[in-house]
Amino acid sequence: MPLAFALVVAGTVRLASAGHLFLPFQPVTTLEGRLGSKAALFEDPEVTRILLRHGIRVHTLSAGSREVAVGSLDGYDFAFPSGPAAGRLITDAREARGKYSDSKWPLETPLVLATYRPYAETLRKAGVATPQSPSGGGKPLYYSLDMDKFLDLTERGETWNDLGIGEQDIRNGNVVLARTSDICQSNSSDTYLSLVAYTRNGGRVPAGAAEAERVAWKIKPLLTAQGSAGADLFQQYSAHKDPTRDPIVVVYEHQYLAYQARYSAARHTFDSDRVLLYPRVPIMTRPQFIMLSHRADRLAGLLVGDPALRRRATELGFRVLGSRSDGSRSLGTDALRTYLRRQGVPPPPAEPAGHDETKAGTPKPAVLERMLRIVDDCPAAPTD
Repeated sequence: MPLAFALVVAGTVRLASAGHLFLPFQPVTTLEGRLGSKAALFEDPEVTRILLRHGIRVHTLSAGSREVAVGSLDGYDFAFPSGPAAGRLITDAREARGKYSDSKWPLETPLVLATYRPYAETLRKAGVATPQSPSGGGKPLYYSLDMDKFLDLTERGETWNDLGIGEQDIRNGNVVLARTSDICQSNSSDTYLSLVAYTRNGGRVPAGAAEAERVAWKIKPLLTAQGSAGADLFQQYSAHKDPTRDPIVVVYEHQYLAYQARYSAARHTFDSDRVLLYPRVPIMTRPQFIMLSHRADRLAGLLVGDPALRRRATELGFRVLGSRSDGSRSLGTDALRTYLRRQGVPPPPAEPAGHDETKAGTPKPAVLERMLRIVDDCPAAPTD
């Protein structure tokens, strides 16, 4: 195997390899990125190799999406928050200061609630969750969740013991609720807040200061009852074996599907103990790739157009979007379902039973910021 090495020529890294010294050197541009939870995309070894073939190396610093949006982005070439609220904070601030920014939306993934089969079955018996019949039979991995009924349980203070979790040989006196990561920092928790607000506001996205305050005070007990949590809830959920600890956590679909693909590759079967709850009124998240300098423009183009990167994003559980609104969304979902079948993982149903054709939306950034300050006393985002 030829020995690879790097040369620094006029401040630029150039790749070469033994036995190929007379071929033209390929310059490698190093880009600095500030990322939310989608840092996993750029930390993936295969993505790293694909980008290096295009002469791009990425250094990243990750945090919660809102934390990225309200922090300093000086010296960074791009930001990649996980949703539109944090993205709008960044682009508005850049525009106000006369600084360059442009955006691409290469991916999407639904917000979901990850749990364990005994808890999903307990919710099923309570009439709150509906199992989705898997193709080929067997135990379902996916359930449709009635958010109104689920939030009713939290509001009434009902515990898992009250719901009869003992029938599953589990004792859990904790109140039925979904645990999120830090609501002042992460996109997943802000998106869950938006879903709860939409549900408890009669299927309407709060608009304007007065409505935002009214809804925020109404839902505050449903969100603050969960206590504090670490940033990476999915890693905790997938690693620990105690189903009484954080039995329901708010995560992204891509995290679960990538986990199942890895699990199947290692064990030749999928993890049937961990399952997903899909809110009946779905809420999608679309990570926003924001170029903060023109150095990142080519990387943005690769994310939406390079076949190898799009294929790898699918393998990491994402629904890949195209650069045009030409049906690429459905094609991305089909590609994901096809990949999961090849890996021996049952894909989620295209339209879960009880699925509502409407979709929950997120409030405008100023409205969401007002709600965050009421719900969890989050510090105000800096303004220019």
